[in-house]
Amino acid sequence: MTSSIPAARDEASARLRTAGLKVTEPRLAVLDAFAPGEHLGADDVFRRVSTTLPNTSPQAIYGVLGALSGADLLRRIEPAGSPALYERRVGDNHHHLVCSSCGKVTDVECVVGEAPCLTPSTTNGFVLQTAEVTFWGLCPECQQVD
Repeated sequence: MTSSIPAARDEASARLRTAGLKVTEPRLAVLDAFAPGEHLGADDVFRRVSTTLPNTSPQAIYGVLGALSGADLLRRIEPAGSPALYERRVGDNHHHLVCSSCGKVTDVECVVGEAPCLTPSTTNGFVLQTAEVTFWGLCPECQQVD
């Protein structure tokens, strides 16, 4: 029986090559750090990656996150009042729910269904590519506390 880890590594390597990036252990480790649906800050990624690559540095992780988000292999989001977060779900223009108490972030599908999801009253000559929508509220756990 074969393991899914080599298959995941092969898929990640192929994605890096397709994006025009060199396949490196730090890039593979950063991609491996994310579980489906997770939104991680750079410090969280560093903590996870440093268990498999103990000689890595926070600065190296920031560089990898920048390269991967620049190549559209990770999506960078910046909820107001919090550090940047990264996720592996890219290319579908989904949105986010953010808990205003604990900061938990959850994906939510596009509000209308077709990118860019929202149509502004005027484009001022811009060609629209995406729309970012962040919904704020209390997650179920924080509702129980309040």
